[in-house]
Amino acid sequence: MDYTQDESYYIMDADEEAYVYLGFKENIDPKQCIRALKDAQKNSDDFNADAFVEKWPVKKHDHFLIPAGTIHCSGEGCMVLEISATPYIFTFKLWDWGRLGLDGKPRPINIEHGEKVLDWSRTSGWTKQHLVNQVEYVSQGIGWSEEKTGLHNFQFIETRRHWFTETLTHQTNGTVHVLAVVEGDEVIVESPSSAFEPFITHYGEVFIIPAAIDTYTMTPSSKTSKKHGTLQAFVRSN
Repeated sequence: MDYTQDESYYIMDADEEAYVYLGFKENIDPKQCIRALKDAQKNSDDFNADAFVEKWPVKKHDHFLIPAGTIHCSGEGCMVLEISATPYIFTFKLWDWGRLGLDGKPRPINIEHGEKVLDWSRTSGWTKQHLVNQVEYVSQGIGWSEEKTGLHNFQFIETRRHWFTETLTHQTNGTVHVLAVVEGDEVIVESPSSAFEPFITHYGEVFIIPAAIDTYTMTPSSKTSKKHGTLQAFVRSN
């Protein structure tokens, strides 16, 4: 199918030794990797992920881009905001970390499908250059700044991060916006034209602004004056 699984991991919070898996290690043997996966599934053995897949340390507000075909897994100690074009539908699971079903056997996974779509060229060097923290400054004004954090050019979703201490105005430009509060306590979302009732959203919550809404504003709650942050996702126009 032409429609593929494109996603990313935005790190909302992380322990000191948190990590994610993303991309293959350099110079691995694909046949050996697939054989190890199949053996682990068949015999209920451990799969040595660290031998084949690159492991990246993470911190809060890191952003890891995951275009379709890139091997990946969120690791221990991190809280991930997943931005995905096709939630749950096209994920081919290659290893279930030894978890068993109610029958005591390994749960069904998708090695046969997954090995057909894996991009083995996405190794450590390529991943670091193209997929890890690709943050670009966009613009700023009084009390706010905007950054592009992804996604990759292979992907059709764009993400922008906004930091603000004052009211920030957005235009939808005819496309739906999906946003999450990634820093701060409360944000008041309003329509200057009263197209919707004002509402308050909190850290970690996700909200949607329909394409029919031309303009909307976001203001930090009066309860605090510290910097707030949102991550905004929308479909690219080109």
